Amino acid sequence: SATMSKISRDNLNEAIATVLAGAEDKKRKFTESVELQIALKNYDPQKDKRFAGTVKLRHIPKPKMKVCILGDQVHCDQAKANDVPSMSADDLKKLNKDKKLVK
Repeated sequence: SATMSKISRDNLNEAIATVLAGAEDKKRKFTESVELQIALKNYDPQKDKRFAGTVKLRHIPKPKMKVCILGDQVHCDQAKANDVPSMSADDLKKLNKDKKLVK
């Protein structure tokens, strides 16, 4: 199990500054990312719906990322209507037989 603790705002800001300074010191040829996980005590997302909705990020995390919708015929039709690549369960079975098609 993960170790959980409270972290102060100053410690968090200091850690972020250290990570950013390290990124400046040693430039890398890929986009670096940091993952932050937050757990809420006494909160069950299945029962409690206090937090609902979406948040639009200021910066797009991966602008060149491609997606493919995996779904039934209804979802595939919706994806085609929005010019999004899609695959059905039968298409996935074909991929299992011929691994070259995955690319």
